[in-house]
Amino acid sequence: MNYRRCGEIRAYARIEQLAGGVANDVWSIRIGGRIAVGRLGSRPDADLAWETDLLQHLHCEGMTGPVPIPTIDGRLFSDGLVVMKYLEGGPPETVSDWRRVADTLRELHRLTHGWPQRPGWKSSTDLLRAETGTRVNLAAMPSEGVTRCRAAWARLIGRQTCVVHGNPNNPGNIRMTADRVALIDWDESHVDVPDLDLVLPENAADLDEGAYDIAAQASAAWEATVCWRDEYAVKRLAEVRAL
Repeated sequence: MNYRRCGEIRAYARIEQLAGGVANDVWSIRIGGRIAVGRLGSRPDADLAWETDLLQHLHCEGMTGPVPIPTIDGRLFSDGLVVMKYLEGGPPETVSDWRRVADTLRELHRLTHGWPQRPGWKSSTDLLRAETGTRVNLAAMPSEGVTRCRAAWARLIGRQTCVVHGNPNNPGNIRMTADRVALIDWDESHVDVPDLDLVLPENAADLDEGAYDIAAQASAAWEATVCWRDEYAVKRLAEVRAL
């Protein structure tokens, strides 16, 4: 990663490469005497503007998260690079921890009703008609699998939408302390049905049986399509039953 492409950012030094970036190069860095995170990727400016605006909005509303650190001239990203606040904490380990995660996700959903869609993305119900959207290309999947995925998403029609984190059931995307829960890695966040975020371990969000089944099937279908062709995607597609 060549941070010199953003020479206007305050003095920094790379510390170590961090795990978690499939589409990005992520490092811990030292900037202005504190630890931060530098993420370099190939997302277009409109995509990064959407994400950084969202993170700032959530911060202003009192949620803890990876707040973007601006350049000297006030920009929140430059040449694909975003520098963000480093967050201490560990992953959820107990059902009680996951319930706190569920509460945090519901706060995210409450604060983002009516938020515009991430540029280039489609929601799960949009994909009932569309075939492509950012990392989704239904034409690359077996037609029978697409039919099953769309049947799962059709059960979400008419639901209110908001920003979803997109991958909160990965413990590595959570940083918890005794007094707060922070969500990191917003690379898959977009506007969709909130229950997709609430398929958590041990049903920590306390969805009723019917709601959990609908959300779990729709979530499996989404993950199959957004990651299609890798082993994980094939496994997730196998979990989507014909309805």
